Amino acid sequence: MNYQALADNIKIWAQELGFSQAGICDVDLSEHEEALQRWLDAGYHGDMDWMARHGMMRARPAELLPGTIRVISVRMDYLPPDAHFASNLEDGSQAYISRYALGRDYHKLVRNQLKKLGDKIKEVTGELGYRPFVDSAPILERPLAQKAGLGWTGKHSLILDKEAGSWFFLGELLVDIPLPIDTPQANQCGKCTACMTSCPTQAIVAEGVIDARRCISYLTIEFSGVIPEEFRPLMGNRIYGCDDCQLVCPWNRFAEITQETDFHRRKAFMDPDLLALFAWDEATFLKNMEGSAIRRIGHEQWQRNLIVAMGNAPYSQAIIDTLEENRGKSELLDVHIDWALAQQLKQLPFKDRKKDRLIRIVQKGLPRDA
Repeated sequence: MNYQALADNIKIWAQELGFSQAGICDVDLSEHEEALQRWLDAGYHGDMDWMARHGMMRARPAELLPGTIRVISVRMDYLPPDAHFASNLEDGSQAYISRYALGRDYHKLVRNQLKKLGDKIKEVTGELGYRPFVDSAPILERPLAQKAGLGWTGKHSLILDKEAGSWFFLGELLVDIPLPIDTPQANQCGKCTACMTSCPTQAIVAEGVIDARRCISYLTIEFSGVIPEEFRPLMGNRIYGCDDCQLVCPWNRFAEITQETDFHRRKAFMDPDLLALFAWDEATFLKNMEGSAIRRIGHEQWQRNLIVAMGNAPYSQAIIDTLEENRGKSELLDVHIDWALAQQLKQLPFKDRKKDRLIRIVQKGLPRDA
């Protein structure tokens, strides 16, 4: 078997399947084990217990699939043509959704294409042990991508490529054939710290180290509890994820628009008005989010995130009325509603604030000195 020719063909087949790039590396990630353990010991994974559940297996792909000696790492670009970064972030009455989640959930699409790649390799080699992964197993996908030559690890911990920036998904195909490995890219971040200084919650605590407990993506997606009050004003109108560290990265000037239409902005997000999105009942939420990564956070967490954004929005009587009308649905929502109402009323001149408060007290039949 000419493994160099096979490796070359694998990269061609990967592009034919919609991947922007593919690289190959061995399975030795031992140099990352100490850093992973430090990160876990510091509690930076927050409530993501699954990050610690498998110990060092994340750095040992061969334990995940015995017999694995190579990893084929792939990249699929996702930047949609109508990203509308500035208009969404500047208009506090609109919801900002991380650009990777505007279209269909990438997991199934990328995994299916990886499986096709594995099947193609198997046709040529005859016998092949392989397994595709897309953010679905205890594996350090970014160190693998770096080792496979897909880019370097930026100070925001994401993989960067000088021709593609960081707007891409990663996937891995574990295989048991001795393919030649690729050369890693040199780190090109230099002295730039734009991602670190622009993080709204200062979640990048060291170069390449994220304290998830401070990260807006974690708070809006992975965390289902009461969002700490210190972070709520900093979240602005970001209701699902956050792209700030990528938006300021100079290398993202070179990112290309995705050719995959599944990642384009879905119709439900063409006009992401906060009140309109909050008006969805659970059935509407589930219907509109079919095939979306957002669906997994559930309706209550979706509403919680929108309530925080409404608290940060410009003063609106419609927002105040909506918040008050939705009191009493759940303890989780009530905590955020009370905060959001206080934020809205702070924007009124003092005399109006005082008058508004008295009206509410009278309406509720409470003593005026309540």
